[in-house]
Amino acid sequence: MTDQIIPADKASPLARMDADRLSGLLSFLQAAEQLKDTLRSGTTRKKRPESTAEHTWRLALMVLVFERELEGLDLQRLIKLCLIHDLGEAISGDVPAPSQRQDDDRQERERRDFETLCAPLPKDMRDHLMALWLEYAAAETAEAQLAKAFDKLETMLQHLLMPPGDVIFYEFNLTYGRERTDFSPLTRQIRDLVDNGTRQIMEDLQNAASRT
Repeated sequence: MTDQIIPADKASPLARMDADRLSGLLSFLQAAEQLKDTLRSGTTRKKRPESTAEHTWRLALMVLVFERELEGLDLQRLIKLCLIHDLGEAISGDVPAPSQRQDDDRQERERRDFETLCAPLPKDMRDHLMALWLEYAAAETAEAQLAKAFDKLETMLQHLLMPPGDVIFYEFNLTYGRERTDFSPLTRQIRDLVDNGTRQIMEDLQNAASRT
C-alpha cells in the first residue's frame, strides 16, 4: 500500500498563503541566516570559531532537555525568547562579555539592528517578534529570566569544552553572569557544576605551569 499525499485546502493550516506575506517571511529568514556567519569569541572543542547561530541552537536545546524540570513555565514562549535573543547580532556582530560596558549603548544598538532585521516581515509577525525581544531585554517575566540564565550557562558550558586558555579567562568565568544564574535553585545547581569544571581546568593549568 502506497502513502497518499492529501492536498491541503483552504480550511487547512497548510493552505497556500498570501504571496506578499510569504515573500516577507522568506526575506526575513534569508536575512537571519547571517547569524550563521556571526562569530563569537569562543570556539568549539575542535578549535573552530563558534557562531551565534550555534549558541542559539544549543540554548533552545537546553529548554527541550530540561522540559520536565520547567513545569509551570510557558515553554513555547521560552523557546521563542531563546531563538530571538541574539538575532540583532546578525547585523552588528557579537560583543564578548569582557568587552561589554554599562555605557556602551549595546542594548539600544541591538534593538535597532533587530528592528532592521525584522523590517521585511508582515506587521503582525514583526510586532510579535519585537514584543518577544522587549520581554527578553526587560527580564521581568520568569520565562525571560530563565532564558537569560540559560544563555549564560550555555556559554560557560561551551567554555568547558574549548581548548584550555589561561587562568585569567577562567577566573572571569567564575564571576560571569552570576546575577542571572542565581535565578532559581535549578540554575544555581547547574552553575555549581559548571564552576566545579572551571576550577578543575584552572587547577590543571596551574599544575602544568608549575612543572615547566
